[in-house]
Amino acid sequence: MATRPGTPTVRRATTADAPAITDMLVRAFDDDPVSNFMFAGPRRRRLGLHSFFRSELGHHYLPHGQVYVTNDLSGAALWGPPGRVRHPVLELLPTAPFLLRPHTISAVKLLFTVEGLHPSEPHWYLFTLGTAPERQGQGVGSALLRAMLTLIDEAGEPAYLESSKQRNVPLYARFGFQVIH
Repeated sequence: MATRPGTPTVRRATTADAPAITDMLVRAFDDDPVSNFMFAGPRRRRLGLHSFFRSELGHHYLPHGQVYVTNDLSGAALWGPPGRVRHPVLELLPTAPFLLRPHTISAVKLLFTVEGLHPSEPHWYLFTLGTAPERQGQGVGSALLRAMLTLIDEAGEPAYLESSKQRNVPLYARFGFQVIH
């Protein structure tokens, strides 16, 4: 995809990219508040996130969605197309062995609450946007957003995402996202 001078080059991900994307997303989400809630301790969190992202990429997003990466695989965006049916509890099953036991019920409730906030109209869903920690703040996330949002805007379709980090809200706002809850 064409990029602005000095910005990372973005391309469609391939199946061969999946292991590197998974590893990068595990590192990107290590300090995520939801990850820290769901998985107790660094080892359990790494294993749980690895299981979760490997499953999501392999079963849901590479075959049925749009996955974009930077050429150096320092960032990835996983998009679900309009009308894609999600099954959050089933999607969480691969991570069940790594969940913090006292939080299992709370985790499932959280998933249903978040799912209930999705717009009812068909929309593109940004499931995950992650950037390697050492590349955060260098335009990787912006390049990934710009790549897909250009296509979405040209088609006149809506997009939706959730952010578990308050510090990311201004980035999304620069691309026209509005906080609804």
